[in-house]
Amino acid sequence: MVAPPDNDVIWARSLHHSHNGSPGLGGVSVSVRDAEILAVTGPRGSGKSTLLHCLSGRLVPDQGEVWFNSVPVHTMAPRVREQLRRERFGWIGADPELVLELTTWENAALPLLLRGASHRAAKKAATEWLERMDIAPLAKKRPHALLQAERQRVSVARALCAQPTVVFADEPTATLHRAERSQLLRTLTAAARSHGITMVLATHDAEVAALADRTVRLLDGRRVSTVALPAEPDAEGSAACSLSV
Repeated sequence: MVAPPDNDVIWARSLHHSHNGSPGLGGVSVSVRDAEILAVTGPRGSGKSTLLHCLSGRLVPDQGEVWFNSVPVHTMAPRVREQLRRERFGWIGADPELVLELTTWENAALPLLLRGASHRAAKKAATEWLERMDIAPLAKKRPHALLQAERQRVSVARALCAQPTVVFADEPTATLHRAERSQLLRTLTAAARSHGITMVLATHDAEVAALADRTVRLLDGRRVSTVALPAEPDAEGSAACSLSV
């Protein structure tokens, strides 16, 4: 086992993972620097989500190493990994996965409440992030009363509310229209940069990848130097974009 470089927040080497016998990752190595926005790109099924799940401790790779701030995540007990995710990581998926019984502000404050923060402090922090996401007037509504774009903004507020070291965003705008996608991404990337948050962003959209500082490209579970990514279709049709080193 080789210790990672000191300036890498996330460092992974030779990650292998399979799903029910089907290969998901085939020897992927990647590093993420402090306060960097790293895009993980590739077509659907290329291993992007699997990589983010391994890097965040949601999955343990079949082979390979994952380190966070020079601490091995891949050898942690499940309970310790869960604590790490709760206290140091934020997660944004394509599906907001909000708790239906909770209000908007309670969903946004959930990481802080689970961490043991006071009700008052958690509500204050959640309200501030809901304001930044332009959905503060919806604070008392429940998920069923929100539009899809509004629910996704709540999930972004929830991920950022607890001041994580790293935010993992797995196709966070996949279900949104172009205008909604652009607004959410601008807010998310601006928040990450202004607060010094490291972000790993998985996307198959070339326009989204262009917002990152650096790009890692996957194809069939392996890193490649070039991969063709489609630009998301707009009102006039669709286009494709090729990214290369």
